[in-house]
Amino acid sequence: MSLIKEFQEFAMKGNVVDLAVGVIIGGAFGKIVESMVGNVIMPVIGMIGGAPDFKGLAYGPLKYGAFLQTVVDFLIIAACIFAVVKALNTAKKRFEKPVAAGAPPPPPPTEVYLKEIRDALVKR
Repeated sequence: MSLIKEFQEFAMKGNVVDLAVGVIIGGAFGKIVESMVGNVIMPVIGMIGGAPDFKGLAYGPLKYGAFLQTVVDFLIIAACIFAVVKALNTAKKRFEKPVAAGAPPPPPPTEVYLKEIRDALVKR
């Protein structure tokens, strides 16, 4: 098998394509969340807390404000992603068909026949 054909088979496997789509969608979603954090949430936090941007905070050569800003951004992004995942899970539960609680479904006919054969052999 040629190297090109082998690579083509690898690249076209379902998992690889699904992963590529997930990375692309994740990057786009990351930009949306980053914009929401930087343009919507952080100004509100700045109005409440008095410092709209933590990046300017420093103590001598230590620019701890940039680190603090990154931590706050991460916490807000994590909260947003948690809210989206929770909403998707709630919607998924709402639209799933409920499983009927009761007797299990009957076994397939082949299993019934095999049990009959086993019972017949035991009686011999």
